[in-house]
Amino acid sequence: MTDTLLPAAPQPLEKEGDGYFRKGCNPLAQTGRSKLQNQRAALNQQILKAVRMRTGAENLLKAATNQKVREQVRLELSFLNSDLQMLKEELEGLNISVGVYQSTEEAFTIPLIPLGLKETKDVDFSVVLKDFILEHYSEDSYLYEDEIADLMDLRQACRTPSRDEAGVELLMSYFIQLGFVESRFFPPTRQMGILFTWYDSLTGVPVSQQNLLLEKASILFNIGALYTQIGTRCNRQTEAGLQSAVDAFQRAAGVLNYLKETFTHTPSYDMSPAMLSVLVKMMLAQAQESTFEKICLSGIQNEFFMLVKVAQEAAKVGEVYRQLHTAMNQEPVKENIPYSWASLACVKAHHYEALAHYFTATLLIDHRLKPGTDEDHQEKCLSQLYDHMPEGMTPLATLKNVHQRQQLGKSHLCRAVTHHEESVREASLCKKLRNIEVLQEVLSAAHQRSRLKYTRLREDYDLLNLIDVPDIISKTEREVEIIPPQFSKVTVTDFFQKLGPLSVFSANKRWTPPRSIHFAAEEGDLGFTLRGNSPVQVHFLDPYCSAAVAGAKEGDYIVSTQDVDCKWLTVSEVIKLLKSFGQNDIEMKVVSLLDATSSVHSKCATYSVGMQKTYSMICLAIDDDDKTDKTKKISKKLSFLSWSTNKNRQKSASTLCLPSVGVRVAGPPVKKKLPSPFSLLTSDSSLY
Repeated sequence: MTDTLLPAAPQPLEKEGDGYFRKGCNPLAQTGRSKLQNQRAALNQQILKAVRMRTGAENLLKAATNQKVREQVRLELSFLNSDLQMLKEELEGLNISVGVYQSTEEAFTIPLIPLGLKETKDVDFSVVLKDFILEHYSEDSYLYEDEIADLMDLRQACRTPSRDEAGVELLMSYFIQLGFVESRFFPPTRQMGILFTWYDSLTGVPVSQQNLLLEKASILFNIGALYTQIGTRCNRQTEAGLQSAVDAFQRAAGVLNYLKETFTHTPSYDMSPAMLSVLVKMMLAQAQESTFEKICLSGIQNEFFMLVKVAQEAAKVGEVYRQLHTAMNQEPVKENIPYSWASLACVKAHHYEALAHYFTATLLIDHRLKPGTDEDHQEKCLSQLYDHMPEGMTPLATLKNVHQRQQLGKSHLCRAVTHHEESVREASLCKKLRNIEVLQEVLSAAHQRSRLKYTRLREDYDLLNLIDVPDIISKTEREVEIIPPQFSKVTVTDFFQKLGPLSVFSANKRWTPPRSIHFAAEEGDLGFTLRGNSPVQVHFLDPYCSAAVAGAKEGDYIVSTQDVDCKWLTVSEVIKLLKSFGQNDIEMKVVSLLDATSSVHSKCATYSVGMQKTYSMICLAIDDDDKTDKTKKISKKLSFLSWSTNKNRQKSASTLCLPSVGVRVAGPPVKKKLPSPFSLLTSDSSLY
């Protein structure tokens, strides 16, 4: 690896309005990571094209009645399926390109697995948000052009985050900002017409949805993926670097676990609950592996109690990788987990189990009880090394009997050699792993060490006297754990705070257009009192005062006074402002909050090319009447994934959905039409 593999440095902070945010890396920089992401973008487009052609061929096969045509279509389908399989293997090759993400320091260590970032297409917020500001907030939308530009710039920067804490902070800032945007502009009872498209990190299949929850879930996935890239980049030759790696993998597990628990109906494979569970296990396993390397960093002393500790730590790493390999081979994730990942998990399980037996053999063969040694302590350690001693043996008797120690040690060496041979065999079966030179070197060196030690001690009658040794009990001094994402540590300012306090001026509330109230204070008496936090409300209104005669009502929110924005002012500040005009005529603008009324149906159309129906939920949507009573409230609905290709098809659909916020039911539910199908965008995906 060379310095060209280092990511581009993050740009300095740039001031935009009232807030700060960092720019992403240069997408045209020819770093190792950007080259991989460019290849991923090109593969995504090829996969999309192949999937579309396969879908068309399948539809033609269903419609064709001519036997020759059907045979020709079947032949084309076989070619398309072969092409898709080859593209999938190429994408798998990118996912196992671990060398690019490793530390640039030369290290004799087994590579760790990072996650690739999900890719997306450009999104234009400007037209939709401007229309909504004018329609919903009754404000001049051109006053918010800078804020909308800031939002789009922030999203663009998030497509190429730097591989450090600044990149994580950038993604978290956008994720939190999306929460503000969702509350401001995405009402629960209508779709805004913005189509978000994200590519599956593992399969390359695009998913499009008119729902901000897909955007938020994908950003969360990229935060977790970025943490994995930070962890693999750490220098594993220093204690600080290994501690940083442990912390990064634990935080990656926390973000992915948060994604699994928060977004339960994500329509892409890489964010399905089953896949996320496996990815969390993989991150924790790599954190445990880094913990073991940290213990061994200063060197393993050939001392009894140290060898017991290291043997159990190695057994712990082998155990978690064994569990990970089992999880990777379970349905439904088995078909989408890269084969090289599952192979590497199996290789590491055998490798660390072999190390556990090797260290146990060393402590039994090289150490003997001497006068003055702590027999009780050694006996206790040896008894805790197994769940049960081999038949006919006791810990103390084994420690005192040189022959028993020798035979038990050689049996452990034999187990170690067997596991090493299995790890080497598994690595040789996977083409991608065969090409990772450092992995082959580490496995070969460990195998040779155990084999040479066993060869020196081997005797002719060993095959008859070797003991069937039990497994080593796994134990660790530092159990790795999931670290939840700490969004509270990232300070984010709402780009659209000029619209007013979010508790009142949000997308799920409706109010009258601003009304101008012209009145004057009579002998210093306004004729009403104020209450509430920002914005303040008119309270205890004298029905005969000039403000009431001009149209003010109790409960009205004061939004401005004499062209001074009052949305963020407190009661005392507004009263002080009003009284500052004395007996002069005052122009006050107010709005009245309306009850929730019927609006556009809550629909969330999602289109995922090539998504199997077994992963979808079946929903029925029947519409008996196109007309709905505008006085009825909309009932809570989940988002919809439409698989139909014709608006006049039967009104039932296989659906996948992200949950959307609903409105409390206050009447009979309004029946809905099926959402219209969406075609995928054809613009190029992002370049990293």
